[in-house]
Order: sequence, then structure tokens, then C-alpha cells
Amino acid sequence: MNAAPFVQQPLCASDALVERGTALVFDVTLWGQPARAFAMRFDGRAVAYMNRCAHVPTELDWQPGEFLDHDKRWIVCSLHGATYEPSDGHCIAGPCRGERLMALDLVEREGQVSWYPTPDIQPLSFD
Repeated sequence: MNAAPFVQQPLCASDALVERGTALVFDVTLWGQPARAFAMRFDGRAVAYMNRCAHVPTELDWQPGEFLDHDKRWIVCSLHGATYEPSDGHCIAGPCRGERLMALDLVEREGQVSWYPTPDIQPLSFD
């Protein structure tokens, strides 16, 4: 585990997250195991979630960094078609209706996007 587990972690420049564009996928640990998360910009706001469907713990993207449907409106699981609201991660259709994606806490300041670890989601460490 990281020596300072709740210290803000730099992620990317703000302009790297294009409105409803390709998401930035990055490595973290979830419950002590390697996992992936993603950050994207939706309706002007940077959001981030674990790359893990609420129905079955499989990665969501249908191509690397591609999470949104054809109309760029919903996050859609490539395996089961579960459909999520990008602004808050709530599942609105499919096998996990009513559940939600696991969100990461992002902050955007002075042209930089960063995230805050939690007890469950930590930076990937090579120690």
C-alpha cells in the first residue's frame, strides 16, 4: 500500500479529457488487486469510475478508452449492454438496473485533473 494512501494523485492535463471523447484508462489497485479505472469529460465535468460493470466484474469498454454508445450519451457495458448515466454512474437499463459504477473522487484545478484514493481504491504501487 502507498505510504500516503489518501494524497491527491495527478492524473492528466484538463484538456486531455475531451467532451464525450475517448476516456483516459489508468491502473489502480482495487481491494489490493490490480484493476483499471477511467476518466472522461461529460457535460463539461470530469468524472471517473472503476472500469468494472456493476453486473459482472468485467471491463466495460468495447475498444480501449471507448465507453460511450454511438450517440455519445450513455456508458454501455460491452459484454451485457448494461447502460449507465455518465454523470453519476447509475445503471439505468440492463441486468444491473438501480446499481451504480464505483466512482473515484476527482478534482480539477489550474488545468490539472487529479484523483483521491480511498481505502478500497489505491494508486498502483511497484514497491
